[in-house]
Amino acid sequence: MSVDASSDVDAPDAFRGFRVNRSSPIPLYFQLSQHLEQAIESGTIPHGTVFRNEIQLAEQLGLSRPTMRRAMQDLVEKGLIVRRRGVGTRVVQPKVRRPMELTSLYEDLAGSGQSPATEVLEIEVVACEEAVATRLGITPGDPVTEVVRLRSAGKNPIAKLTNYLPESVGEFTAAELEARGLYEIMRGRGIHLHTASQTVGARNATTAEARLLNERRNAALLTMQRCTYDDRGVAVEYGDHVYAASRYSFEIDLLTP
Repeated sequence: MSVDASSDVDAPDAFRGFRVNRSSPIPLYFQLSQHLEQAIESGTIPHGTVFRNEIQLAEQLGLSRPTMRRAMQDLVEKGLIVRRRGVGTRVVQPKVRRPMELTSLYEDLAGSGQSPATEVLEIEVVACEEAVATRLGITPGDPVTEVVRLRSAGKNPIAKLTNYLPESVGEFTAAELEARGLYEIMRGRGIHLHTASQTVGARNATTAEARLLNERRNAALLTMQRCTYDDRGVAVEYGDHVYAASRYSFEIDLLTP
């Protein structure tokens, strides 16, 4: 394995501690892909690293070419690497994996060691539309604060966030929303977030969304609508968000009954 000028990681660093366990029921390709995934997400193999010759790498690790190809394909499907003919296999920025919990994207990014950045695109008091009013349990036409933000991880745009906040939660300024997460601000005001109703979907980006999120035209977006309630059962915010699917995913833990 060789790397480009943007990385100083060599093969011994990238594969230190990796040993194939041939007696394990876990497939060899999965053992390798899991090791590489952890190394990429921890920064041991940094963004920009290039694997120029997978055949030589397979020989170095004592693996077959099909095993190496399948391990790399697993990382391609997870959005951790991209392949370019004549260039090699390059490590890209890992996706943000968000657990399905009552947390904000700001908190999830900060908690995973990334640097959340926020740009407030719009903030104004508007008459609440009927669909949003129904979710918030207020009368259509009642005043709500509409906030539109661009949330990034470092310099990489992740999501366009649109939130509707009833008068009961108070006023917000662009400065505080760019410095802190919405839920953090609300908790600081004594609002006890308790439960939420959430729907996750997907669709193609509009031209404006693609431009804002630095994605190609018609790129896949994840969508999420969430209505959050306090410990009295009162709705305190409704969010309608879109996320760049190339850099973001939802993570769900399932338990048997």
